[in-house]
Parts: sequence; structure tokens; C-alpha cells
Amino acid sequence: METLYDMIIIGAGPAGLSAAQYAGRSNLKTLVIEEKSEGGQAVLIDRLENYPGILEPINGFDFAQNMKKQAEQFGAEFAYGKVTGLGRKDNVFVVPIESPEENPVTYQARTVLVATGAEHRHLDVPGEEEYYGKGVSYCATCDGPFFKNRHIVVVGGGDAACDEAGFLAHLTDRVTIIHRRDEFRAQKAIAERTIKNPHIRTRFNTIVTEILGDGNKVTGVQLESTQDGEKETLSCDAVFIFVGMNPRTELAALAKKDASGYLITDEYMQTSIRGLFAAGDIRATPFRQVITAAADGAIAAHAAANCIDEQQCGLQ
Repeated sequence: METLYDMIIIGAGPAGLSAAQYAGRSNLKTLVIEEKSEGGQAVLIDRLENYPGILEPINGFDFAQNMKKQAEQFGAEFAYGKVTGLGRKDNVFVVPIESPEENPVTYQARTVLVATGAEHRHLDVPGEEEYYGKGVSYCATCDGPFFKNRHIVVVGGGDAACDEAGFLAHLTDRVTIIHRRDEFRAQKAIAERTIKNPHIRTRFNTIVTEILGDGNKVTGVQLESTQDGEKETLSCDAVFIFVGMNPRTELAALAKKDASGYLITDEYMQTSIRGLFAAGDIRATPFRQVITAAADGAIAAHAAANCIDEQQCGLQ
């Protein structure tokens, strides 16, 4: 007879690992399913120094491993493979996975938390991958402080790009924002604030065609005008890319989403489908950080426990 879990958590980033701790500690039979390795995007963090209570910076990999160990100590189980679908039968969620090492396996649970995160859209230009973590970043809050009083290039023209440029402008008086259109896509108030900021120089009708470096760090960008094709090399110390995110919501296709494709939840992290929760970067939220993802996960686990106690999960 197949094991029936109280909670299956899909994704072992900070949101999923936090949920696993709280679910396990609440005595819920908990299974975490991860396709690759624990940590999600957090493993790419070289120095996590703004997480409350951590005085000495820790790298993302070690941070994630510590979270996994805590979850295991509270009884959470882990399985590895690609979740190929998410269905429901007799008011129980059905979660099939494929693993390179084993035959396909199907798990069942009273509640499910989708914590598969979101992926940063890339420019897909030479040097972007090579210099990731060496001056190329997708998170101003995470990496901006490493480039105080340096020249920073921001790529993008939406709310995120303008907001992050504003944050970076508190750290340096040399921020150049590159946007391929002739005006920002950001909300009017945000765009105007960006243009008026004396520390931010705007370059419209321009694209980045290559990120340059010396093999160890970023040294500049190759620019091209979208109007006349004129090329230019601009020296800089870092490139922060904010051209959008792609939330990984395929497994929750029937749940309600916002205009950008993120899952909409209530304050308890429950989606429009009872018993199906979402946490972390996959969720519609104004701020995406390790700490907010962890908080989402803790809330979702607590809500799942209450849902099971009230014998409401799986019922429409």
C-alpha cells in the first residue's frame, strides 16, 4: 500500500526547506521532492550576509545544507527526481516523479506545497554566463554592497530594473541603466523617480551585446544603438540584469495567477485550489529574498497542518 504523506513539498529552495522544517516539527509526515540539489537559486550566493542571525557570511550551498539537516532532524524525508505532473484522486493529491536512477514513482499527499521558484530571464549574450558571480548579478540586494562606489550598469526598463537601480544608487553615484526602448516600461512614478535621480544615468534605445571581462571579473559592456546600430564600449565594474522572471508554475496550471504568471495565494499561502499551497519566488509577492521565501514556507506548513486538522484539505 502506498504511503500517504500529510504534506509533499515540491522544490528544496529556502521556501521548501523552511516548510519541511515546520511541517516535520508539527509532526506532519513530510516528503520533499527536489529535481537537482537543495538550495535552489540560493546555492549561487557566494556570501549570504543579510540573513538575520547570521553574523559571519555563509555561502548559499552551506546554508542550504544546514536547512536540509534541520528538516531531516525534524523528520522530513527527501526524494530526488523530476515531478512530471500533479493530479488528484479521491481527494488526495497524486505526485508522479521520474528519476534517472530509478523507475517512475508516484507519491500521495493530503496537501502539496509548490515551491519551484522562478528563473531569471537572461540576456543570452557572450560573457553573461562566464562572469556570473564575478560582476554579473540578478539581485541588487544580494550583491550590490560588493560594488560600493563603483560603476554599475543596470539592464532593463521595468519596475524591477528601476527599483533596483534606485537601491544601487544609494551605494554608488555611478549607475548607468540601459534600456532597449525609448522610455521605461515601469510605472510612471517609478520611471520619473529613476530619471530624476542624480546618481543614475539613463541610456535609452540601447542594448547590451556582450559583457566584457579580464577572466576574473567584469570590466565593461559592449553596447549597440537600436536606432543606427552604432557600437560603443562602456567600462564598468558590475552588470545587474533585470529583464524579467519566468515563474515555474507548470505543475499548478489550474491555480489562479496574476498578469505576470505568478501564483496568487491568500495570507496562508493557499492557492485557489484547496490544499495546494505556494511559497517563495513562484508566488505573487512584492519582494523576493531568501528570508521572505523562508517565511512563506513556514506559513504554508503551519496552514497545511491546520487544514489537515480541520479535515478540509482535498475538499472543494
